[in-house]
Amino acid sequence: MIADTRTNRLRETSLRVILDNQAENGAFPACPNMPDYRFSWFRDGAYIAHALTLDGEYISERRGWSMGAQWESAFRFHNWCAARINERAERLERAIAVATSGGTPDLSDVLNARYGLEGLEGPDDWPEFQLDGPGTWLWSLAEYVARVGFTPLPVVWESAIVLTARYLAAMWRVPCYDCWEERGTEIHTSTLAAIHAGLTAAEKLVPELDFTGVKADIRAFVLERCLTPGGELAKSVGLDMVDANLIMTAVPHGMFAPDDPIMVRTVERIERELHAKSGGVHRHLADVYYGGGAWVLLSLHLAWYYAERGDRDRAKALLQWVETQADADGHLPEQVNSSMLAPDHYEPWVAQRGPIACPLLWTHAEYLIVQHLTS
Repeated sequence: MIADTRTNRLRETSLRVILDNQAENGAFPACPNMPDYRFSWFRDGAYIAHALTLDGEYISERRGWSMGAQWESAFRFHNWCAARINERAERLERAIAVATSGGTPDLSDVLNARYGLEGLEGPDDWPEFQLDGPGTWLWSLAEYVARVGFTPLPVVWESAIVLTARYLAAMWRVPCYDCWEERGTEIHTSTLAAIHAGLTAAEKLVPELDFTGVKADIRAFVLERCLTPGGELAKSVGLDMVDANLIMTAVPHGMFAPDDPIMVRTVERIERELHAKSGGVHRHLADVYYGGGAWVLLSLHLAWYYAERGDRDRAKALLQWVETQADADGHLPEQVNSSMLAPDHYEPWVAQRGPIACPLLWTHAEYLIVQHLTS
């Protein structure tokens, strides 16, 4: 009974944290009280919108299938994304043209990763060129449209979908920063999976689109260039190293099924090298951000993976550990410092940026997703 009460309270808190912090125009800050995170990312927001889409099914059933606050909130975020993309159409067309001809687009023409809540681009001193975000947004949008039955698509959405998909199809070979905003000169496996998922989603949303050839090329590239000597997926091309973000390659991006032997080997290595004994999952072995702590967010993503594989016991065990990480207000952090790979780096990061981000809206979103899958 105590566990059920804690679960229900954290679910309600997670929903409140997300809805209360959404800007009127639909943007979600990554974290409302960390200056560097008071911006809206395509990636974080896509997961948040998906959590609301799933949670809205539950609420709407109780309301006679009327459109609940969650679906309305997700709609506003997707509308916000479409606006950011469409208003940059001229620059994105230049990037597409350069990439298609084999060149490297000017960074002023690529899609930014984060934006101020009012919609303006963030400061220049940030690793903005990230291709996983728009791919993940397309995946999230397709899930929303399918589950809510939102048709026909608004014209501005369709324009943004087509432009984003063409951009990703042209740019996938261009090195960029990964989802942790690191290693900007490399090609990252999880990013390729997000692009692949985005192109698949675009085809569903706008059936006239066909990226069969591009998706085949991406998958072939992954199998040829993105495997470690042990047969696991590699963090990036040429690295004998895993990253917990590789879980996203299967869940939710679906490039590999959760039970595909390559994926199983990858998760086994993540478990061996990155799953902290005290709980939480490290990003990768070279991590020094806030001391290379164990991420609550990634424990939830691992739980999502096990839920999709049908291993509810493992998923629930991870979920229960996550619930114990909530503070007195029910807020979930990005990571915890109970296990650190590089403890000497913890205090310098705190001095530079303040405490670990809490609440992190993406963490609360993943909590809602896993709750939906395991309840």
